[in-house]
Amino acid sequence: MNLKYLFFIFLAVTIANVSGQSNKKEVLFKVDGDPVYVSEFLRVYNKNLDLVQDESQKDIDEYLTLFTNYKLKLKEAKTLGFQEKPSYIRELATYKKQLAKNFITDNKVTDELVLEAYNRVSNDVKASHILIKIPENASPEDTLVAYNKIIKLRDRAVMEGFEPVRKEVHNGQTVFGEDLGYFSGFKMVYTFESAAFNTKIGAISQPFRTQFGYHIVFVQDKRPSLGERTVAHIMLVNKPGDSLTGKPETKIQDIYKKIKQGEDFEALAKQFSDDGNSAPKGGLLNPFSSGQISAKEFEDTAFGLSEIGDVSEPIKTQFGWHIIKLYGKKPIGSLEAMKPELEQKVKRDERSKLIDESLYKKLRAKYNISTKQPALDYFAGILNDDYFKRSWKLPNDFTGDKPLVKIGKKQFTYKDFGDFLLDAQSNAGNKTEFKALVSKNYESFVNSNLVAYQEDNLEDENTEFADVVSEYRDGLLLFDLMETTIWNTAKSDSLEIENYYNTHKVKYVFPKRVDAVVASSKDERTLKKVSKLMEEGMALDQIKGLINSNDKIDVIFTSDVMDENHQALPKGFEFKKGISKIYNHHNAFVLVLVDEVLPETQKTFEESKGAVISDYQLFKEKNWLQELGKKYKIEINQKALEYVKSQIKKQ
Repeated sequence: MNLKYLFFIFLAVTIANVSGQSNKKEVLFKVDGDPVYVSEFLRVYNKNLDLVQDESQKDIDEYLTLFTNYKLKLKEAKTLGFQEKPSYIRELATYKKQLAKNFITDNKVTDELVLEAYNRVSNDVKASHILIKIPENASPEDTLVAYNKIIKLRDRAVMEGFEPVRKEVHNGQTVFGEDLGYFSGFKMVYTFESAAFNTKIGAISQPFRTQFGYHIVFVQDKRPSLGERTVAHIMLVNKPGDSLTGKPETKIQDIYKKIKQGEDFEALAKQFSDDGNSAPKGGLLNPFSSGQISAKEFEDTAFGLSEIGDVSEPIKTQFGWHIIKLYGKKPIGSLEAMKPELEQKVKRDERSKLIDESLYKKLRAKYNISTKQPALDYFAGILNDDYFKRSWKLPNDFTGDKPLVKIGKKQFTYKDFGDFLLDAQSNAGNKTEFKALVSKNYESFVNSNLVAYQEDNLEDENTEFADVVSEYRDGLLLFDLMETTIWNTAKSDSLEIENYYNTHKVKYVFPKRVDAVVASSKDERTLKKVSKLMEEGMALDQIKGLINSNDKIDVIFTSDVMDENHQALPKGFEFKKGISKIYNHHNAFVLVLVDEVLPETQKTFEESKGAVISDYQLFKEKNWLQELGKKYKIEINQKALEYVKSQIKKQ
């Protein structure tokens, strides 16, 4: 994720900006004379109360400090003129344009398309198709030829059967006959998806066109979605130099045997899984649906488990070896739960054209734009064949100042449309009638300017949009200020950073560790036997061979350099060389053979450089804030502060 957007996520949790506060509201504090109101502070505090992770931020005085620091930084950014930087102006404009898309839309049509999409992601359709491939901008003659071909193929498919015809005509170049298997909503282009879902099982669709050409679809089956699965896994990856524990494919089989012997899956995952995120949770993964897992073998296996508690045999993916256990089966989510995600997909999909068309209709009505086009013969008359060669230019005697259409308070002239035609010629297709070309481009011209006009005036027309833009505006200023003043300079202050390291060396150390082998077993007596063999000096590979057999795995060994937080080490483990006592750990018994105790050691500057730079930045920011506090006077209204505290106490 981009650093700037990470910063804004943090900012949203820490401080939010509320614009448009009335001067009549009571002032909580002033920054160099600029007022900050009680109502703003209360709104911000309550908005973020459940989001903050640091309990200190819930304390009113602590939060007030954060808030005043935030306002100090904003004051400094504006004093330095960051809001006038061209890069800032450009980025803010880009953001406003992107954000406006969420506000300038037809919600009714969007909701209808979301409902349709929900019904389609809730089901799978199995289909095959035949495609006559033609370019999107194919000539009318070529289009007719392709259409006639697909009609004839459909007639044959109805008479002879779809599959024999599909297999016969496929050449992989101009004609494609493909078995698509099962798919759900958003897996195909919208037109294709609609044809498949609207065709009955066992039927062949009527010909339809996509950007790829003309298709017919044969629907073989339909079924409800497989929904969501919750699984846990044990994963092993290759670890260079680990000769004792052997290859992961061998170790995973040993672990699988222990599971079949009745040992606890979660306990084994905590001890042996190389997935650092899931191992502490007994291998448990977040729920997922079909298509969300990048490893097909993993997904197929997970969805192939039928009963809760079922465990798969070891499988291999590009990530390593896995054993999978089924914990939950959940049908497709509710419409309400899935609506935000579906809305985003609909707006990025071919479906968005339907939303756009409805929006243009609404905006035409809002700004009183006639559906009847003005006389455009003048423009058809100045076009020539150079337009299709992308070399056409406006004539020297072009009439540019004549009014053409008015949107709101903005008048568009012949010159505006002439420039639009100039730009549009880069996308000119095959030669067509000039009058039709002008008419089509005029509609695009009006539609694009309707949206642009709405965007330009959206802050005045929509309070919610104005508030979000204001929040981003201040956040962007603050990011640029921090980047310029603290982050970039801190990275370049090499001598100061090294001095900071030398002054605070005690913070940068490796913890106490052991180079050890951990033996784990469900049976304490077996580990006692292992301990005795270790004391007798038997080699570990010999012990492993003696204790375990091909049919039964009693002990699993893990070798590593481990600190006290290592997953294989039991709580309260005593760091000393030799053979440990037997501990109870993760519903199993463990024995540790310590080859060497590695004491706490000082990290070099290079080994700790990242942490040092981070700490130095915090140090520098703290000093900088103190300077800002001297530069801009903070005046706290104590009476107002007491009121704030009393209001929060009542919540």
